[in-house]
Amino acid sequence: MRRDYISVIVSADNTGRLMKYDPQSKETTVLLSNLTFPNGVSLSKDGDFILVSETTNCRISRLWLQHSSKAGKVEIFTELPGFPDNIRRNPKGEFWVGIHGRRGRFLKWVISHHWIGNALTKLPFDMTRLYSYFARWGGIGLAVRLSEDGEVLEVLEDKSINGWKCVSEVEERDGNLWIGSIRMPFVAYKKRSPNRN
Repeated sequence: MRRDYISVIVSADNTGRLMKYDPQSKETTVLLSNLTFPNGVSLSKDGDFILVSETTNCRISRLWLQHSSKAGKVEIFTELPGFPDNIRRNPKGEFWVGIHGRRGRFLKWVISHHWIGNALTKLPFDMTRLYSYFARWGGIGLAVRLSEDGEVLEVLEDKSINGWKCVSEVEERDGNLWIGSIRMPFVAYKKRSPNRN
C-alpha cells in the first residue's frame, strides 16, 4: 500500500482501521473502522484519548478512551490544510503533525467524486511515481502544532526548492524541531526561539 498511496487517496478508500493488540491475551480488537488512509497515531498526555490522522480527509480524529467520561466517543479533533502523516506529542502535551502536502482544489474535487478517483486508479501508469516527480519540483514543507483541544497553534512552512518537503513527522526536543520526510534524504533541524509560546 505504501508505494500506491496516491491511488489510495484519490479513490477515497475507507477500509482503514485502528486496532488494539493485547500482548497478554494475544487478542486484537478493532477500535475504529471505515477510516480513510489512517496514518499517524498519538496518545494524549493524560491518556484520556488517542488521535489518528486520516490522510485522505485531511483531518485528525479523536477517540476517547475508557477512563474518560466520554469513553468510546469519536469526534473530529481538527481539520488540516493538507494531507497529514504522523502525529507526535511534545512535552507540553501539544501535538505536531507532519503534512505531506497541501490539498489543492483539483485533489479536493477528485476525492469528492469517487468515480473520478476510481477511474484515475485504472490508468496505465504509476500515479504515485508521477506525483513524486512533480512533488520534487513543487513540494513544500508543512508542519502544524495543535493544542490538546485541537486548536491550531502554529503552522510552519518551507517553500524553498532545497528545503524540507513532504513532511512525514515532526519531533520536538528541547524546544527545537527534528523534521522527517518521505522524500528528502535527510532530517531537517529547526532551532527555535526560547521565548516562543
